[in-house]
Amino acid sequence: MAAETITISPPQTTQFPLQDRVAIVTGGSRGIGKAISLHLASLGAKLVINYNSNSTQANLVVSEINSKSQSQSAISVKADVSDVNQVKYLFDAAQAAFDSPVHILVNAAGVADATYSSISNSSIDEFDKIFAVNTRGAYLCCKEAANLLKQGGGGRIICLTTSLVAALRPGYGAYTASKAAVEAMVKILAKELKGTKITANCVAPGPIATELFYDGKSEEMVNKLVEQIPLARLGVPEDVAPLVGFLASDAGEWVNGQIVRVNGGFV
Repeated sequence: MAAETITISPPQTTQFPLQDRVAIVTGGSRGIGKAISLHLASLGAKLVINYNSNSTQANLVVSEINSKSQSQSAISVKADVSDVNQVKYLFDAAQAAFDSPVHILVNAAGVADATYSSISNSSIDEFDKIFAVNTRGAYLCCKEAANLLKQGGGGRIICLTTSLVAALRPGYGAYTASKAAVEAMVKILAKELKGTKITANCVAPGPIATELFYDGKSEEMVNKLVEQIPLARLGVPEDVAPLVGFLASDAGEWVNGQIVRVNGGFV
């Protein structure tokens, strides 16, 4: 007996593949988060720009997005992602602002240790701060998103991690460990979300020319890193944003539970 042929229709593409889908970008006011926010907006998404300290930067991103739209397409929301109540407030504010379920979470909020100390010489307070934002923050946002996106019939969870998890370079112990924990969590989350039409992935940038990257680095340190990149340059936030846009779209549905390293061949 001949095998039965199953026909699967490919996802439908449009000029604006994220039209009117609500996206939360934590840490969305600067650096990679800002580039992601602007890119998702260009694909038609309605943006919630989360910030914790600098309202001016967040409002500038909101203004830039709304200036290109005929209606309000972006808002800013202050929330500390390491605080469970503030994370809930962030998601509630997103749904209330656009009267629509949240479809996309991009967790880009993060901090690093600018001293690049060895583990034996590192600060416990700095360790706690890094894990509070990078790991606990990702956990709380993923937890809230997983529950709310189910109500909306599916969606996308994308966490920003780091290629240092693969490189395992000295001087980045706490930061790398905080992101490695997120990668493990997201891989498990993707399996736990079976049947919900929610995908969960990590995007792991290499050296990207942002304020966070340059903080505490000498010119010599930067040059040494560039020498190790086959493309012979630092990345820029705009190198990362299109990948996030793809994963957030219907076209990226078959990518699930993955760690995608965006680093120019750095590792």
